[in-house]
Amino acid sequence: MSWKTLDDMDLNGKRVLVRVDINVPIVDGVVTDSTRIRRIAPSVRDILAAGGKPILLAHFGRPGGERRENLSLNQLIPTLERAFETRVLFAADCVGAGAQAAADALQPGEVLLLENTRFHAAETKNDPDLAEGMAKLGEIYCNDAFSAAHRAHSSTEAIARLLPACAGRLMQAELEALKTALGAPNRPVTAVVGGAKVSSKLELLGNLIEKVDYLIIGGGMANTFLAAKGMNIGKSLAERIMKETALEIMAKADALNCKIILPKDIVVAEKFESHAPHLIVDADHCPDEGMILDAGPESIAEISRVLESSKTLIWNGPLGAFELEPFDAATNAAALKAAALTRSGQIVSVAGGGDTVAALNASGAAADFTYISTAGGAFLEWMEGKTLPGVAALS
Repeated sequence: MSWKTLDDMDLNGKRVLVRVDINVPIVDGVVTDSTRIRRIAPSVRDILAAGGKPILLAHFGRPGGERRENLSLNQLIPTLERAFETRVLFAADCVGAGAQAAADALQPGEVLLLENTRFHAAETKNDPDLAEGMAKLGEIYCNDAFSAAHRAHSSTEAIARLLPACAGRLMQAELEALKTALGAPNRPVTAVVGGAKVSSKLELLGNLIEKVDYLIIGGGMANTFLAAKGMNIGKSLAERIMKETALEIMAKADALNCKIILPKDIVVAEKFESHAPHLIVDADHCPDEGMILDAGPESIAEISRVLESSKTLIWNGPLGAFELEPFDAATNAAALKAAALTRSGQIVSVAGGGDTVAALNASGAAADFTYISTAGGAFLEWMEGKTLPGVAALS
């Protein structure tokens, strides 16, 4: 590792600026999903246990550089206190005299939450002066927000160059999982890539075919590839203008000995709704009025065989219309197969992306995956092989 962790830092008596992601959903002032808050709790508790004083830096929503009370972090304090099991104080800004006074007054065992960093327009511009103002509040910088690591902002990139810096527990777990999955994986390596559009994942596909042995493509993306091969896909969701691109990807994969797995059989319906009348046909027999909503049983069997032969799995995107029964069958079956192989120690499984997490949770397989990233854009950019500014700044 080229970056330090909390274990490498002397935290005793030190004010530790911790960049966290607590951008959680709120309805009528109530946090409806506290997952992100729970996942930063280990870092906060470990800093407290080591005698450090955690000072939290975070954004919330998109205030556009303006102070908006409905996007104040103050409303998260009750949920934070339950997660940390300690008192959480609040400063009405993330820089300035008030924030400095609150940081100086912080006592052992307490946590200080600074106001929304994006109330400052300079934050998203990676402004060095704003970063310097934040840095004055602490003595150590800890980034525990992998989900924001793909953004070069004052609180994620510039500040890391001003203080002794390290990764928090969540960031550490993310980076270790990702290194295991693509940095130095056990082979064979399989990637599952699904979702609607090829165009949104061109860089991802281009990077993966150079690094994996099997590439399983599902969802609307698979329809684009089937169409590029000359198959009728009826009224299915697809990007027909991406035909040449899809053919180039398949040719490049073949040259690199990366086997692309596309559906052999498909589940077809004329309506995009739960329990719509449907039939299972070979991939090249889609009716003109049909929509491909899932992969069929033969495809599921092939995916299972590929997973059984693999040592490492990376997953981003569902294999079908997982939000509609029974068109969640392929996603669920593959997820449960991967979960069983992970439990038995046969495979290391890493997954990420919003739809992916939702699909794996719905299938009941999520708990058994080696690691599931809650980061959306950062996880995708990592899979694309890009350098993440917030991670690079820790080196």
